Amino acid sequence: MLFRQRWRTFVWALFILILTGIPGSYLPGVVSFWAWLSPDKVVHLFIFGLLAYVALYDVRAQYLQSKHRYIYVIVAISGSALYGALTEVMQRYLFTGRSGNVYDALADALGAMLGAMLFIWMRRKKNMEEQQTDN
Repeated sequence: MLFRQRWRTFVWALFILILTGIPGSYLPGVVSFWAWLSPDKVVHLFIFGLLAYVALYDVRAQYLQSKHRYIYVIVAISGSALYGALTEVMQRYLFTGRSGNVYDALADALGAMLGAMLFIWMRRKKNMEEQQTDN
């Protein structure tokens, strides 16, 4: 039952794991904070933003019925950010040809927050459209 309701989240998380495990010696290294805006960081923002978005999408029915919606948002953001940090640790110590990076983990966390914010924004927009059609 758990997998059936959240299969998108599990599939995307598996895709991220495979993507982060592929040797990436051809990728440029990050040497400073200002390299934060490199294309690599945009990829991290996107994939972990999508992870948080998909995690919330998979529980949207519970999210919409709950009085404590913020709990779902906190779990999606923190779960996605922790998963991002875990992939960085795995890149550092487990995967060959990869190196974990604190700035990548920060981009993962920021992406998770942006993905959750996008989900909330789209839900509110949809609710406003439904209210306008009801009137």
